Amino acid sequence: MRFFYFYCAMKIEELYPVFLKHPAITTDSRVVKRDGLFFALKGEHFDGNAYARQAIDHGCAYAIIDNPSFKQGEQFILVRDVLTTLQLLANYHRQHLDIPVIGITGSNGKTTTKELIAAVLSKKYKITSTQGNLNNHIGVPLTLLSFLQDTNIGIVEMGANHPGEIKDLCIIAEPSHGLITNIGKAHLEGFGSVENIIRTKKELYDFVTARQGEIFYNANDKLLSGFVNELKVNSISFGDPGRSKVYGSKIPSGIFLWLKVFIESREYTLQTKLIGDYNIDNILAALAVGNYFGVDDRRMIEAIEDYKPENNRSQYIETRHNHVFLDAYNANPTSVKAAIDNFEQLKVSPKWIILGDMFELGVDAINDHLEIVQLIEKNNYEKIILVGDIFSSLTLSREILQFKNVDLLKDWLNKNAVKGSNILIKGSRGNQLEKIVEFL
Repeated sequence: MRFFYFYCAMKIEELYPVFLKHPAITTDSRVVKRDGLFFALKGEHFDGNAYARQAIDHGCAYAIIDNPSFKQGEQFILVRDVLTTLQLLANYHRQHLDIPVIGITGSNGKTTTKELIAAVLSKKYKITSTQGNLNNHIGVPLTLLSFLQDTNIGIVEMGANHPGEIKDLCIIAEPSHGLITNIGKAHLEGFGSVENIIRTKKELYDFVTARQGEIFYNANDKLLSGFVNELKVNSISFGDPGRSKVYGSKIPSGIFLWLKVFIESREYTLQTKLIGDYNIDNILAALAVGNYFGVDDRRMIEAIEDYKPENNRSQYIETRHNHVFLDAYNANPTSVKAAIDNFEQLKVSPKWIILGDMFELGVDAINDHLEIVQLIEKNNYEKIILVGDIFSSLTLSREILQFKNVDLLKDWLNKNAVKGSNILIKGSRGNQLEKIVEFL
């Protein structure tokens, strides 16, 4: 990242007191935070500078701009580059906060793990964490700038789809603790190779190790365990009864995930509102972090049992006519296979499966989608429906329904009522598969 090589017309040291007086940040002039700061970011199809006047008129105290043509008085603060300034200001703020900051990355489960950790730690501390999945070069600075003086622990989710991005985000956030959920085949189009994915995710460990911080890791993950051993980093493991203070196993149950968990040899039964065995590691990670920071066992169990997934992640929805298992926020070969495997284990019938395209897989995209089709064809589904440009382009059995987009599927569902079925919906966010729930 090049942001440290830029300079601002107003120095960060001068801008920081302005931020402290007006800590509410917005980058959207339509959603103004009164008496806050508007950062006029640029996008592919917009220039935030053009909306600076609107932000001021709607109640912002100042607008940070990088085009002098839009400066219309003292409320317009001119900098060389708005994005760079946002990142520098966030890092400067981070350096003034003497608190633990937990960085979380991984190919799958980042957001759920982040939310579970936040729920657990909130039982004892004032927590500020990434909202939604604002985990990129803009979202991470915005998260850091939301840390207030009463924040005890910060949690920063870090996403990446190109080599080197986790290192860049670490330079901004300076995490004192790190957690990688897992490393799988995701965003391959941007990364170019699985090796680049591994190297980029590991950058979180590298950064924390260099600063003598601490790593939380799944002891059952050979790749992550190898990194920890190689780096000789200060570490807290979870998942392995032989060497972890926190571990557990699934208890056979109905729809929702139940666990028997051990926290420093103390045994508990945990009944969650989550679906999917793939959430076991996410839960154990949250318990390990909470135990490390001294949260009472019972309060941690309570936090996880009360957690209800939203935003199309690991959701179970009872509609008027069907039981829907909705996990349509993100999808890659690893997460799709895990969702299918979990769905197969559920003792319910009949079963439908609706899959959407997996995005950003690069040259392997066709083969990856074919592998998924071969996997589901082995199972006894009453109906298989595939949605998206890639899935609809494949030559498959006539019994498999293929739709180019979700709107065509909506039309079909509107004409073909589905009742009494158990339906798994899984796909990348761009498919917008959540739109079909109302038709089920």
